[in-house]
Amino acid sequence: ADEIQQITRRYTAELIKKNFIGPGVDVPAPDYGTGPREMAWIADTYMAFNPGQIDGLACVTGKPVTQGGIRGRLEATGRGIYFGLREACLQADDMKALGLAPGLAGKRVVVQGLGNVGYHAARFCEQAGCVIVALAERNGAVYRPEGLDVDAVAKHLRESGSILNFPGAENLVPTQGALELDCDILIPAALENQITAENAPRIKARIVAEGANGPTTAEAERILLARGVLIIPDVYLNAGGVTVSYFEWVKNLSHVRFGRVGKRFEEASFERVVNAIERSTGHRFGEDERRAIVHGADEIDLVNSGLEETMIGAYHQIRETWKSDPRVPDLRTAAFLSAVRKVATSYLELGVFP
Repeated sequence: ADEIQQITRRYTAELIKKNFIGPGVDVPAPDYGTGPREMAWIADTYMAFNPGQIDGLACVTGKPVTQGGIRGRLEATGRGIYFGLREACLQADDMKALGLAPGLAGKRVVVQGLGNVGYHAARFCEQAGCVIVALAERNGAVYRPEGLDVDAVAKHLRESGSILNFPGAENLVPTQGALELDCDILIPAALENQITAENAPRIKARIVAEGANGPTTAEAERILLARGVLIIPDVYLNAGGVTVSYFEWVKNLSHVRFGRVGKRFEEASFERVVNAIERSTGHRFGEDERRAIVHGADEIDLVNSGLEETMIGAYHQIRETWKSDPRVPDLRTAAFLSAVRKVATSYLELGVFP
């Protein structure tokens, strides 16, 4: 695998040097584990060993759009974190218990990890009005109480190879210090076991939104819950990626792009409605306003809509389980219990249990 990666790096660099790959072409970085490129390799290899399988592209998800992937998959995990966090913060009673106002606007956020998940989660939260006070990477963190420009920090990381020394921000080394900053929301979106029994007493965030898998140890969770911290668990919050992977799988099995069948029909229908309104009222819509009104849903619209619906519905199922049963102490337990109940119900309906 290392040899293949080295060859790919040299080949890509040669293509860029010879201008075979120009500006605006997204060349996947080779240092961040698997990505769309590797998924395309897997799909191609599977189909080479299984020629003639018309559903062969469905063997793996996360592929480039040009290789049977789906629009919106790259940012899906980060977008799902945003949707789940937004829904949690809209619950006025829960926010009151934390001493916070409902909604995301104005909340101070620390994000650990500026990879695919952390970057998109930070960017969507920033667009919703959050103040991103710190961003942390493996070699350190940058902190600015007034807020950081996520895209500017990401650009600095790409150009310099480090998140440190971002203009106008304070460096924090070691990087774990960012977890203990004063903030409303902490999003650990990098590695497991980052919040431990050792540093949990110093965590100041009122909400821990688990973007990574297993970022909080069991001992740390007990400490945080005893202090009244709301933990939005990874088993729910970072499921946006696999949710959109399911959409990609469905697309591969159906052999048609989402929105392709109905988009133009929708736009024609909306156009007739707009024309009728203009005739009856005498009001003429501007070109930009008309275009926004008559826009029919294409693939990215449907993917994002489906992801939003999934994250909102799942959160309320989990929260209802948490709030309705005094034996359920937290959202993580509620998420597991909700899942087990669904499996048990399915078995009972099939007669597996007497």
